[in-house]
Amino acid sequence: MAQKIKLSTIAETLGISTATVSLALRDSPLVAANTREKIKDQARALGYIYNRRAASLRTSRSGIIGVVVHDIMNPFYGEILKAIESELDRSRHTFILSNHYDSVEKQRTFVETLLQLGGDGVIMSPAIGTPPEDFELAEENGMPAILVARQIDALDLPTYRGDDSYGISLATNHLISLGHRTIAMIGGTDQTSTGRDRYQGYVNALRKAGIEVDPNLRIPGARSKQGGFEAAVHFLSLPQKPTAAVCWNDLVAIGLMNGISRAGLVPGRDISVTGYDDLEEAAIATPALTTVWNGQAEVGRLAARALLDRLAGSHEPDGIHLIKPEMRIRQSTAPYKAR
Repeated sequence: MAQKIKLSTIAETLGISTATVSLALRDSPLVAANTREKIKDQARALGYIYNRRAASLRTSRSGIIGVVVHDIMNPFYGEILKAIESELDRSRHTFILSNHYDSVEKQRTFVETLLQLGGDGVIMSPAIGTPPEDFELAEENGMPAILVARQIDALDLPTYRGDDSYGISLATNHLISLGHRTIAMIGGTDQTSTGRDRYQGYVNALRKAGIEVDPNLRIPGARSKQGGFEAAVHFLSLPQKPTAAVCWNDLVAIGLMNGISRAGLVPGRDISVTGYDDLEEAAIATPALTTVWNGQAEVGRLAARALLDRLAGSHEPDGIHLIKPEMRIRQSTAPYKAR
């Protein structure tokens, strides 16, 4: 029965025009706020359900935004998504979420499905190996794309992310300032722009301090707490005996600290550890994690705003838009002590 309620029914019960009802249900500023609420209350009372498909035929917009990331279980992406949702809510857009787990095929299927549904646009943290053609498919079909966290060098799409090279250099320089000279880097991969930039930031900081870059001190791969925990065995068995570690992210750092503790050492006293992202968990870890704030919420907000501006016909220039990271010094780092 609810689907049979028409705009004209709501209009008749309130003694106003159907056009006013339509505008109010779309949150148009042309209708006074108190009138909009009155109309919405009446619509709910009558059981009216907004027909998004019919509206899309009238406006050529579905109000649907696609968002695809590597893995929502990573709180880094959770913080980005929360900001995206908040920004989209303001314009009465909703989003459909997909995890690609770095599967290009899974990501491609999602984009094709979104096109079939008439999606207005897509925000993506692209899977490793994503070809430019996949974005061109969306753009050529009138569905603009915005990138977050990762970039694709062959494309000049608007991309919002933290300045990863600078951010990791902050962490590395912090450890150097504490007297550490044998500093390992744990986690990450050269297959992503994020991984390449973070490793380059680590290398640049060491070289600037006159410290030789030892490739054996890089332990790639880990991007989760479990990965960091497992990397602890390799880290502690390195012949160079590192006194500190720069970790790919907070999850890896917390996992590494757990592995160090399991081996009978004390993170922040025996070995200094830094994270990256400044997740909520970082401040309450034991010890509290020294890390780098990477602006996830700002990345999500700016990306959503950029997409909405494109849909409205105006937008910021294409290219990379960087958020400047900041250091958060806590208890997991301390001055170098010879062991």
